Amino acid sequence: MKNWYAIYVKSRTEKKVASELQFTGIEYYLPLISVLKQWSDRKKWVEEPLFRSYLFVKIEKIEYYTVLHITGVVKYISFEGKAVSVPDQQIEAIRYFLNEKDPELAEEKNLEKGQKVEIISGSMAGLTGELVEFKGKHRVSIEIETIGRSLLIQVPKNKLRIINY
Repeated sequence: MKNWYAIYVKSRTEKKVASELQFTGIEYYLPLISVLKQWSDRKKWVEEPLFRSYLFVKIEKIEYYTVLHITGVVKYISFEGKAVSVPDQQIEAIRYFLNEKDPELAEEKNLEKGQKVEIISGSMAGLTGELVEFKGKHRVSIEIETIGRSLLIQVPKNKLRIINY
């Protein structure tokens, strides 16, 4: 059974490690975002990793050490010495965040900043986070914890429900 794991790589080697993983046939995910860079003489759109020095790999246990032997890979993100698997939902949340297009029509909900919310439909159903910001009439930004870092994603209001503890 394959699981997703986050790996830490040497600084600025994310794309090189990704091509090595592809060459060895290991499934990986390197989330990239376009950033406008400015130099003294020009501006250019450049693709950069969403999480610097991190990649995700989907492997079986037998491939664990194969990943570690790839040039540039430093370690797995671990807890108490054991690599921690990343839930498929969190990988899908990142993909959704990066591929997000126009909002769906939303019904009115009484949402407030700081509330814990759960996504109730779509590829990220079941994912929970904290509402941090309103983005216009139909969307909100929620904070989702992944690999020890927070990821802000925008979600249509009609895909959320308030979690009462």
